[in-house]
Amino acid sequence: MATTTRSVDKGGSTPSALLGVLASRGPASRAELARTLDVSSATVTQLTKDLLRAGIIKELATVPSDGGRPARLLGLAHSPGNAIGVKVTADHVALVEVNADLAIERSTRLPFDPMRADAVDQLVRLVEGEVAGVEHLLGVGVGVPGSVDAQDSGIVDAHTLGWSGATLGAQLRSRLQVPVLVENDVNTLAVADRLFGVGRNHRDYLIVTIGRGIGLAMIVDGNVYRGSSGGVGEIGHICVIPDGPVCSCGLRGCLEAVIGDQALIDAGVAEGILPVGSEPAALLRAADEGSTAAQQIYSGAGDVLGRTLAGIVHLVNPEVVVILGEGVAGWAHWSDGFADSFRRHLIPARRHVGFQTVVWDEDTWALGAASLILASPFDAHGVAGTQGKLVRERLHAHASRSSG
Repeated sequence: MATTTRSVDKGGSTPSALLGVLASRGPASRAELARTLDVSSATVTQLTKDLLRAGIIKELATVPSDGGRPARLLGLAHSPGNAIGVKVTADHVALVEVNADLAIERSTRLPFDPMRADAVDQLVRLVEGEVAGVEHLLGVGVGVPGSVDAQDSGIVDAHTLGWSGATLGAQLRSRLQVPVLVENDVNTLAVADRLFGVGRNHRDYLIVTIGRGIGLAMIVDGNVYRGSSGGVGEIGHICVIPDGPVCSCGLRGCLEAVIGDQALIDAGVAEGILPVGSEPAALLRAADEGSTAAQQIYSGAGDVLGRTLAGIVHLVNPEVVVILGEGVAGWAHWSDGFADSFRRHLIPARRHVGFQTVVWDEDTWALGAASLILASPFDAHGVAGTQGKLVRERLHAHASRSSG
């Protein structure tokens, strides 16, 4: 997530913060580490000297510097361990095991009914079965389509899952006996992007997801902004058509009810393009095959999304808007309506704000959840709390054992 160490220093875990940077971002020079951790060069020199002596990190190749002698890169001497990422959906659970580079070592899909009375217990059992036997596990990250009051407590309110006050974090920790971080699923994508994606080059930007729902994560000064109770980003429930179609949240005219997957399918049925009960892929196939009506449905959705995001840009003034999610498979048909509408509804002072789409597959959600664990060693704002501290301790302990 962010990369200052004010709250990291309070826990006396700056060595683990440095290890976290090397684990998640790869080899770096001492100067880069000082900038990332927002500490002095002298502090980094002392930290790296101790870690080198212990055999936890090692010196690698030299690279050109901005001036003076070439800088020597530092890297981990051993694998820091793996993380598990879990994405909870309305009908299944996606789970991945990843290494520190977010490379997938194992991917699983398990059927899941969140509406069951014992849904949380069932989810805990599913995850427990998948985690059993994983060596050097740093922790488990979980992404859910709803509000999470804090990653550390992991209490979930998600109307799409039928959950209110679900104590998911506490139940997972009790059963698994490893650090567990729970977060809104779109925020998990923002954390991953901050580590490995567009966010490495920007400090203020928006992540927008399109698909079954419409979500948003806000990155402000390099940090995922969560609001007072973890509920920032519910743009899917902005009213865009007064007295419009009923949304799953119970309100009318929400953005999600107008341009979410089900809304587009309903429009296709109304136009006679699709039979009742069709999946999103059917509408995309019709558009790809040249159906003007299908293409206009997507273009119209792009128009609505464009003017809505222009309003958000006016509010938060990001550097760039990143669009991803299941719906980007049809972006070629969304884009005409979106690009024109987005630009047309921006004031001149904001028309420099660009947008880009990111290639998507279903594992991306679970990868985002796993990134919660990999980001926690240098969590500047302490939103990961006790669980982030436990991840840092496990990271340092495993690296120390490996060096011995």
